[in-house]
Amino acid sequence: MAEPKLRIGIVGAGANTRLRHIPGLKAIAGVEIVSVANRSRDSGERVAREFGIPRVYDTWQELVGAGDTEAICIGTWPYLHCPVTLAALERGKHVLCEARMAMNAAEARAMLEASRRRPHLVAQLVPAPHTLTVDSTLQALIADGYLGDLLVVELSAAQNRFVDREAPLHWRQDAALSGLNILNMGIWYEAIMRWVGPARRVMAMSQVVVPQRRDAGGRPRDVQVPDHVEILATLVRGGIAHLRFGAVTGLAPANEVWLYGSDGTLRLDGSSPRLSGGRRGESALKEIAIPAERQVGWRVEEEFVNAVRGREKVSRTTFEDGLRYMEFTEAVARSAAEGRAVEL
Repeated sequence: MAEPKLRIGIVGAGANTRLRHIPGLKAIAGVEIVSVANRSRDSGERVAREFGIPRVYDTWQELVGAGDTEAICIGTWPYLHCPVTLAALERGKHVLCEARMAMNAAEARAMLEASRRRPHLVAQLVPAPHTLTVDSTLQALIADGYLGDLLVVELSAAQNRFVDREAPLHWRQDAALSGLNILNMGIWYEAIMRWVGPARRVMAMSQVVVPQRRDAGGRPRDVQVPDHVEILATLVRGGIAHLRFGAVTGLAPANEVWLYGSDGTLRLDGSSPRLSGGRRGESALKEIAIPAERQVGWRVEEEFVNAVRGREKVSRTTFEDGLRYMEFTEAVARSAAEGRAVEL
């Protein structure tokens, strides 16, 4: 029996969309990518030629408003995630939206409320990908009491490079495009929530090392997104988290997460990712094998299409979880700006 046809439009064909979403969607039986709208007509036409997409629209509004699709894949920078999502849901179309859900918590909340008003439509966020192969094993170990009581989470996610004062303004450093999102903080916090739940209270300090950079047009622009942030948080389920994110940490060690409990310790090497652990009475950490059946891996496009076809529910990642990481993102920004702890 042939799969029911699902026609999808692409709004914003960025790097991850070209690498993952377009090929992943095209590989699924019954799925057809029928349209694309990119930052310019020329760039949209280049993407259309590369992937055999039949229609190019000049604007995202035209694409979303057209009657030739049932679903929209949003691959833009965060500044368009909310307006495109709201327009697509209003038009009765399913939504797959790139990570960094929105510019701030208010936008994320509006997106979630719009999706709840239309429960028959699928609304999915692209998940934090870097821990997908270990998430299920970590969750099982913690649920089975490997740690005992969780006491401390230590995370260091530092880019191994020295500050480049002459580099042009990147979109991630432009608050007009990225909002309150800082470096890769959101995707790491999303992963932490999968293992130990959300934060309850946040205290943060941040630093903009290079206060002004030139944009693509050569104009000097103030930089508002921090190059480094240090966060202390209390967790809803108990324990304290210390999270460090940096883009100016030359020769820094590889990304890693330590989970310290009353009876055990787990360490995740974020660059592999590899998992190791040790329990009370043991003298050193030992590598923990990840069973093949628990290595979920990347299946974003498959999950989205299956959800549209009623075969499974979205788990990675829901708009509810997206709102949680955007609330955390905003709390970090407020705490750093106001010099005080912020409740979630």
